[in-house]
Amino acid sequence: MAPGLCYGRSDVGLAEDVAVCAARLAPLLPAGAPVFSSPLSRCRLLAEALHPAPRLDPRLLELDFGAWEMQPWDAIGRDALDAWAADPLHFKDHGGESAAELQTRVADFFHAHAQIEELVLVTHGGVMKACAGLLAGLTEQEWMGLQFDFSTASLLGEGRLLWHNSGHGS
Repeated sequence: MAPGLCYGRSDVGLAEDVAVCAARLAPLLPAGAPVFSSPLSRCRLLAEALHPAPRLDPRLLELDFGAWEMQPWDAIGRDALDAWAADPLHFKDHGGESAAELQTRVADFFHAHAQIEELVLVTHGGVMKACAGLLAGLTEQEWMGLQFDFSTASLLGEGRLLWHNSGHGS
C-alpha cells in the first residue's frame, strides 16, 4: 500500500509478516483468554495466528472515514482536515462515522462481554484509543491523543492503561 493514504474501514493487508508478529506478541498475552478481533484481514489473520478460534466482532472495526477512505491525505483538502481537527469527536462530514460513534460501539462491545475477566483484542488504533478512554476513564482529549503502534500489545486493567506498545520490534 502506498504511504500517505487515509484508511480505516478499508481492508488493507497487514504491514508485517503474520507469523513473525504472532511469535513476538503471543508471550505477552494472558494464557487461555478468549481472543476477539476486527473482521478486517489485517487483524483477523493475526488473531487466527494467536488463537485457534478467535471471535470476529464488527464493533472492533476501525473508524469509517467514508469518502476519505483510500484517498491521499494531501488530496482531502486543508479546509476539510481543519474542520475535522476542530471537532474530532463529532466530525463526520466525510460520510463515515464520528469518533463518538466509534466509542459508542466499543462501549457496546465491552457491555456485551462484561462478564469476561480477561480478554484479548486484535484491533485497530482508533478502537484501542476508545478502549483506553472507556476503561481508564480518560477525557476526550486524553484518549484521542493516545498513539498505539502497529503490531504491539497494550494492557488495560485496574481502571487504567498499565502499559502499551510493548512487543514492537522486540
